[in-house]
Amino acid sequence: MRIGITCYPTYGGSGVVATELGIELAALGHEVHFISYSQPFRLNGRDNGIFYHEVPVSSYPLFEFPPYDLALASRMAEVAEFYDLDLLHVHYAIPHSVSALLARQMLAARGRCLPFVTTLHGTDITLVGLDRSYLPITRYAIQESDGVTSISSYLREKTLEDFGVTRPIEVVPNFVNCNVYVPIDDEAKRAQARLHLAAPDEAILMHLSNFRPVKRVLDVVRVFAKVVREVPAKLVLVGDGPDRSSAEWLAHDLGIHSRIHFLGKQDKVNELLPLADLMLMPSELESFGLAALEAMACKVPAIATRVGGVPELIEDGVTGLLYSVGDVDAMAAGIIGLLKDRSRLEAMRENARKTAQTHFCSSLVVPHYVKYYEQVLARACKPA
Repeated sequence: MRIGITCYPTYGGSGVVATELGIELAALGHEVHFISYSQPFRLNGRDNGIFYHEVPVSSYPLFEFPPYDLALASRMAEVAEFYDLDLLHVHYAIPHSVSALLARQMLAARGRCLPFVTTLHGTDITLVGLDRSYLPITRYAIQESDGVTSISSYLREKTLEDFGVTRPIEVVPNFVNCNVYVPIDDEAKRAQARLHLAAPDEAILMHLSNFRPVKRVLDVVRVFAKVVREVPAKLVLVGDGPDRSSAEWLAHDLGIHSRIHFLGKQDKVNELLPLADLMLMPSELESFGLAALEAMACKVPAIATRVGGVPELIEDGVTGLLYSVGDVDAMAAGIIGLLKDRSRLEAMRENARKTAQTHFCSSLVVPHYVKYYEQVLARACKPA
């Protein structure tokens, strides 16, 4: 198949999943065309079967805000026609579904069938889409999609309830390439690789996010402050965003700044995650929890909050520990207990990797997408 993919090309989870999906589809022999305002950050430009098409947006004095959604629709239609795409797959409903709908209508007027699949990722439904300014158009674009998927059962039910959507929504979970996200099982090699982050007797706690308020990065710092009083440890913060400065100030005020590595945005997180002992994800809301899954594939259990779709990924006490939002004391106590009970931690590490391998590997999930594409094409492009 020839598949067009549109996503936000930045460091958010929806862009990561869309990019990884394109890479996996190309590896299976499909032709993938990314259509966005800049190249997704996880594309290296050297993948066979993957092509990138930039969306140019004109800026005129008349336009206070450049109309990206219209430029995107026009570019989608062009790419579909020039490269004979079979379908579009858009990630994050706003504005991508609306643009795909316009592109489909433009081509339909010329007798060309271009169905599109919308994947719902989280804040496009739970936050942005519920804004009264966007709710009607978001609902309409989802309803008019030729296929709709969500990354968790939680998000599917949330969409059906809050938007009154009547069309079926297929749950296709996020995934990880279990051959790329791998643990370092040789303890001597792992110890050597960790030396630039921590001393041999120190545990490494890690957090990976875009540092938006919903990720509660300040809770990560507060939890670590309590842990480091009881257990030798370092905290590694991967990512950047609006709450980074606040996290740095809090670490300074708590006197633990020297024990925290602020690494900023990193492209090769698969090389960092295996160095951690635990992943911290104390989010206000997660529709799935991709960072936790990537960690689990590397044998790193997650300390997370019992919100949204997280319980669909993490089994409390088996592959990680779940707590109420903001319960910093309980999270810290749980971490301290695990770090002091190495046999329990090791069992949890093994369970985390096993769960990733048996339920969330790309080799299991990506064929689900391919089958869904085929079903959408059979329905949408039937001969008259």
